[in-house]
Amino acid sequence: MDRSRRRKTLKIVLGLALSVGLVNPLLEADEAPGNPQLSGLEDYLRQAMAANPQLDAFERRYDAAMQRIPQASALPDPMFQVTHFVESVQTRTGPQENIFMLSQKIPWFGKLSSRENAASAEAQALWFAYQSQQLMLARTVSVAFYEYGYMEEAIRITEENLNLLRKLEPIVEEKVRGGDKINALLRLKVEIGKIDDRLQSLRQKRVGQSARLRELLALPGTDLLPWPEWTAPEMITLDGPSLVAAIEANNPDLQMLERKISSAEARREIARLESYPDITLGFNYIQTGDPVVNPNTPDAGQDPWGFTVAVNIPIWFDKYDAAKAEALANQRSYESEYDNRSNALRAELSASLASLKDANRRLRLYGEDLLGLARQAVENSRSDYESGRIGILDVIDSERSLLDLQLLYWRAAADAWQQRITIQALANLPILGTFHATQNDE
Repeated sequence: MDRSRRRKTLKIVLGLALSVGLVNPLLEADEAPGNPQLSGLEDYLRQAMAANPQLDAFERRYDAAMQRIPQASALPDPMFQVTHFVESVQTRTGPQENIFMLSQKIPWFGKLSSRENAASAEAQALWFAYQSQQLMLARTVSVAFYEYGYMEEAIRITEENLNLLRKLEPIVEEKVRGGDKINALLRLKVEIGKIDDRLQSLRQKRVGQSARLRELLALPGTDLLPWPEWTAPEMITLDGPSLVAAIEANNPDLQMLERKISSAEARREIARLESYPDITLGFNYIQTGDPVVNPNTPDAGQDPWGFTVAVNIPIWFDKYDAAKAEALANQRSYESEYDNRSNALRAELSASLASLKDANRRLRLYGEDLLGLARQAVENSRSDYESGRIGILDVIDSERSLLDLQLLYWRAAADAWQQRITIQALANLPILGTFHATQNDE
């Protein structure tokens, strides 16, 4: 009852707020009600790992594969057979009425263990596929997180630039009224219109980025996510050779392919053993009635029983040779796939390291040198314009240069974070020192 009342009250309040225009439209909403507490990247990763349905699908595939291991290592079902004679077979000791047969097929030595090894390796491969999906999801969420963070800075900086230009309008209008040419005012209004158009485009892009993050985090609704909490990173240098070693040892894609190679080796052994016979052990029991003729015959009415041993005869050698060739080809394909993936990971690492180095260079250039000069140039141009020493175009150029440099600085900051995350995901290292992919014993 309390919950329903609160919901009704909330609907009434929201309705009244909408009627008087107190609820901001979608493009101006900063935080949607009902969202989980999302601020830093760790919150985003926690939500994604807990709720993303694609990740859940990978985990369930692994669970299903684990259930195939006991199936692969189990013996075939025993067979029980009953034969009832409609017309009894008369023997010296009496009429045979029923025959009971119990048999168990036993595969040749090594067949069951090889099947178990293959199923176990395939399950482990799916585990590393699940771990790879975790890292891919963490990487995708992190990249989208910092893109969203960059969008916050881009909107903020553009709004500040727009407000500064608008503050120039009354000054320029006053100069026009004092006899200056109206062309300066027209140029200022054109620049204000261009900046405002850029701002509206950025706000529209925010809607798409928020929707993408909602999809990754499995959040319902269409309201805008709040702005994330982040700062520009400190510049670091990573050791390439140690990262290559970490990729070779820890990358789940490579570990998955290693398990597929192991499974293929077990399949080769299974194919080799298919040309060996299986053994069937049996027990027979014959139910015999009392003899009508010669009831005093020795062992009259006794039920005979016995053991049986049977083997199948593997004679279709073309089939067995084809199975061996198939298993070998599968193993070779996984080995080639492993080499290809290893080369691709190294190339991706090299590209990320180069991109990180470039992002650090840009951070240093804009943060330590150019931004300070650009701010000083804006201040000087404003004072010079007010004193009549320069025209409005010089002021606009100074403002535009500062805007571009600020955007470039935060673009470099987002790029640096994204490349760090990419490198950590490739090497299966804890992302930002906190999140790590689930281990097999967790």
